[in-house]
Amino acid sequence: MRRDFILPEEDIEHLDALKTPWETLVEGSNRWLILHQVRYPCGYNVAEGSVAIQIQPGYPAAPLDMAYFSPPLSRLDGKEIRQAGVMQPIDGKQWQRWSRHYGWIPGQHNLGTHLVLVERWLRAAAGEN
Repeated sequence: MRRDFILPEEDIEHLDALKTPWETLVEGSNRWLILHQVRYPCGYNVAEGSVAIQIQPGYPAAPLDMAYFSPPLSRLDGKEIRQAGVMQPIDGKQWQRWSRHYGWIPGQHNLGTHLVLVERWLRAAAGEN
């Protein structure tokens, strides 16, 4: 797996504890964390895929927001996933952007808290509570 840039130690520990392959890559001025073999809640067109998070310059003081999915996700029941239509090229593939924003608090939020939110977004969009 590529490691084009280094994340803070607490983020590396969190990612390693997930037991899923991950990598970091730089494309132009964008830095990406990509998690592979991520299991999704029931109700989507695929059971697992990859999730990309853009790591902003200045992180961890600078906020993380949004998540990008490959392959693109759709609900099995045909209902629309809110704010999930824009496609973003990353690493030679098209990724589905989920536009989700929240109040980032430096020192309280980090990659681990962001990934918890991504999991909540996935459950909520699948119709889980």
